[in-house]
Amino acid sequence: MTESKAGPIRLIIIDDEPIVGRRLKQIFGKMGFDVEIFTNSLAAVQFMEKNPFDIVVTDFKMEELDGMEVLREAKRINPGARVIIITGYAKPETAKEAFKNGVFDFMVKPFRLDELKEAVLRAAKSKS
Repeated sequence: MTESKAGPIRLIIIDDEPIVGRRLKQIFGKMGFDVEIFTNSLAAVQFMEKNPFDIVVTDFKMEELDGMEVLREAKRINPGARVIIITGYAKPETAKEAFKNGVFDFMVKPFRLDELKEAVLRAAKSKS
């Protein structure tokens, strides 16, 4: 389910490693998502302020805004958005705080691509 009543599901991917964003854009684009990628979390939030979006996949540890701040901003801008945080710096209290703030899923690196695809598809299905 990569379509909503309003057309393709809009997915924003934020990761400070450009190769990650490019690879995920390619994969999710082929699956039918409308994908935007960002290496700068602040630029991503500024984009969210002006453009509709459904799902955000964000790295946790980044320069400008960390994943928790991206989660809060995404939910402020679009309370119905589904946010998935991916991190290599997982602590139980971080995951707990993320769920308290409304994260849809919290994934620890390294994860299998299939796991991320399944999480994004679940998020898309929950939007329709």
